[in-house]
Amino acid sequence: MSIVSYFRAAPALVATLSLTLAAPAFAQDQAQPAKAAAPTEAQPEISESHLEAARAAVDAIGATDEFDNILLNIATQTKAEFIPNNPNRQAEISEMVDEKALELASRRADLEAEVARVYARVFSEDELRQIAAFYGSEAGKKLIEKGPEATRESIAAARVWSNGIMRDLRQASIEGMNELFGEADDAGTPGTAEGEAATANQ
Repeated sequence: MSIVSYFRAAPALVATLSLTLAAPAFAQDQAQPAKAAAPTEAQPEISESHLEAARAAVDAIGATDEFDNILLNIATQTKAEFIPNNPNRQAEISEMVDEKALELASRRADLEAEVARVYARVFSEDELRQIAAFYGSEAGKKLIEKGPEATRESIAAARVWSNGIMRDLRQASIEGMNELFGEADDAGTPGTAEGEAATANQ
């Protein structure tokens, strides 16, 4: 089984993380001199029922779906690093990297556990159960599925609205300038024919 087929089987809403974005930041962090850690307050103990509610909420909203391609992207970049030096053994290198990547796939559980802890720290147990209940409902599932489409169309509508506001405010302001200074003002009004003529004659 290849690493590609393994992760194509997992559903993903979006893939927003990539190694090419993460690597420079990681390298920069490594280059920074070590700093003394600031004192932090002890984190309260999280109960097992709280974690269970967090896991249910994370699963319901697909909070970690966007991380599905991380290992695949790392494997692809690793191949790109090794294959150019041994192009005649591309197939062997690709298969080897896939095998090594699959050996690390079980560590995905560590990420899931950490994300659940993050949600448990941010939300109460009752809030997490409410989140899971809503996003587990038909309405919640549809929000996850159709939400991005609604967002795109909302942004498009806001752009049209903004353009109309800009046009109308500019026109109203030109009319207001005419009322303040008079349409026949020698100095002209910015944006009007008189203003443009006066500017051209200067």
